[in-house]
Amino acid sequence: MSKDNSWLLLTYKVPPEPSKNRIALWRKLKSLGAVYMQNSICLLPNTAEHIKQLKLIENDIAKIDGESVLLETVALDKAQEQKVVSRFKADRDEEYKEFLGKCNDFEAEIKKETKAKHFTYAELEENDVDLKKLETWLDKIKKLDFYGATLAATAIENFKKCQSMLDEYAQKVYDAHDENH
Repeated sequence: MSKDNSWLLLTYKVPPEPSKNRIALWRKLKSLGAVYMQNSICLLPNTAEHIKQLKLIENDIAKIDGESVLLETVALDKAQEQKVVSRFKADRDEEYKEFLGKCNDFEAEIKKETKAKHFTYAELEENDVDLKKLETWLDKIKKLDFYGATLAATAIENFKKCQSMLDEYAQKVYDAHDENH
């Protein structure tokens, strides 16, 4: 958890045009795992890394003629703290849901190729690339899962299932191309 159960609160105001600046700022904050409490007001757990990143973002805001305030804040009570933690968990669970959908697509693809007995090195390589993309995505979500979202374990299990399915498929490709047959 973060330092003393506190958060970093960033509030900012930026010019409406060009909109690409607002979008880039939003993307940067979301990529850090920030949750938006309202428009232009977001929170991150209070860590040294987040302080560093938010100070850089403050500079970015100033460069586009915007204003920002960065504060350290705490919840008034456990109920308020739980509201904030729930927001973080909900954001990660949304990402895990999307990830689980892609795992299902991956599993369906392996099943389709297996049923069609399409055991080629090209197909294996393509599926290996897809699995690596899933792994990178899962690692990114886990890095931003500061409070243990409810779907984390399910996502990890499904990824392991994808790995196993690809291993089994790879064995079938190797067997199909074995020169000793």
